[in-house]
Amino acid sequence: MRHCDLCVIGSGPGGQKAAIQAAKLGKDVVVIEKMDFVGGVAIHTGTIPSKALREAVLAVTGAGHILPGVSDQLVAREKRLEVLTAACQRVIRAEAELVRRQLAANGVEVIRGHGSFLDATTVQADGPRGVERVTAEKILIAVGTTPARPANIAFDRQTVITSDEVLQLPNLPRTMIIVGGGVIGTEYASMLAALGVRVTIIEARPRLLEFIDAEVCEALQYHLRQAGCTLRLNEKVVSIRPVEAPKGARSGDGIMAEATLESGKSLMADCLMYCIGRQGATGGLNLVAAGLSADNRGRIKVNKSYQTDVPHIYAVGDVIGFPALASTSMEQGRSAACHMFDTTTETLPELIPYGIYSIPEISTVGWTEEKLTAEGVPYEAGIAQYKEIARGQLLNDEIGMLKLLIHQESHAILGAHCIGTNATELIHIAQAVMAFKGTAEYFVTAVFNYPTLAECYKVAAFNGLNKLRHV
Repeated sequence: MRHCDLCVIGSGPGGQKAAIQAAKLGKDVVVIEKMDFVGGVAIHTGTIPSKALREAVLAVTGAGHILPGVSDQLVAREKRLEVLTAACQRVIRAEAELVRRQLAANGVEVIRGHGSFLDATTVQADGPRGVERVTAEKILIAVGTTPARPANIAFDRQTVITSDEVLQLPNLPRTMIIVGGGVIGTEYASMLAALGVRVTIIEARPRLLEFIDAEVCEALQYHLRQAGCTLRLNEKVVSIRPVEAPKGARSGDGIMAEATLESGKSLMADCLMYCIGRQGATGGLNLVAAGLSADNRGRIKVNKSYQTDVPHIYAVGDVIGFPALASTSMEQGRSAACHMFDTTTETLPELIPYGIYSIPEISTVGWTEEKLTAEGVPYEAGIAQYKEIARGQLLNDEIGMLKLLIHQESHAILGAHCIGTNATELIHIAQAVMAFKGTAEYFVTAVFNYPTLAECYKVAAFNGLNKLRHV
């Protein structure tokens, strides 16, 4: 029986960073991974595939901000899915290999097999080499999540699918219904629309992405509509089923997906993607043997140090719930490893940036206008439009925008929200300034390379301060 200091179940972003951090602290670490390759859902069906798909879509369609007159039909439609899938697989393999090398370089042993608890200190891996048992001083659960698959929906991996099956579709559908206007649904809707798919998004709430800035969301919704998406907001789906295509309908195999709404509407499309919620992948862990339990969505409760109800067992990543981002999972894994081996570390959870890789992309950090108003915090908004910036003109980005939320009295930066080219990169400037308690005056006096999108910060700061001075 193998004994180690730390046993990690799952090699996704949280698990791999925890394993490497513990190894760098001189600990003996074992990772149990049920997949053939390390990297978890993030590399194989989630973060990396969807972002690889986005970059491939931009490349083959010219959906990025190309100069007028350049053709947007760079690859024939019937070949697009084949080209995109090939591009994504190359990236997935490269990322999985990178993670494998990093774990190996740090002396982390990887055991392939399905991990489950025998008791609070013993985990068994049921894999190709048979059943292997590992005892450990500390155990970390980082098994991630899987798409929710309600029992009343007939998923068939072709007509009715989840986000996991997008890259496995044999052909690019002409029409698609996406149920759920969250991050995953919105990202895929914008990508597929760029490929010429007629997309309908069904969302039960009044708008998409309710956690982001309302003005940024309005801009995204406008752009999605301009790209040909139909938004069915404030609508709930009551049933989903595959049906025979109506006579005269253009359907490859004669089967279409039908969604019936609470309002009585009935919608049909070649394919339907269900994107409401994800389940913690805890069903096969035998948590009860370790004295643990999960909630009805498979999530595990932890404290601020990522300890479960059993103090030497930790959990990080999507399996513990919001915010369920690859970036936060990495930091949670690192922090958990530091805590379990008595190493001081500090994070700033209030300054976690959010990146949404739609077309156009969105990123945000800090407070929203809605939250500041609700909390009674006096602020002013400074706005810069990409079209005011030379770099924005060079990129032909007409819709990009950066917003800074500035405290009326101290001029501290309370939040930043961006939509447009490189938004997920640009937001980190605001994140750093906020971490060091910077004010809007910093951006006024800072010199930015010209031409760059970073100049938006200077313009937005001037705009906000001028409003405060009633100029």
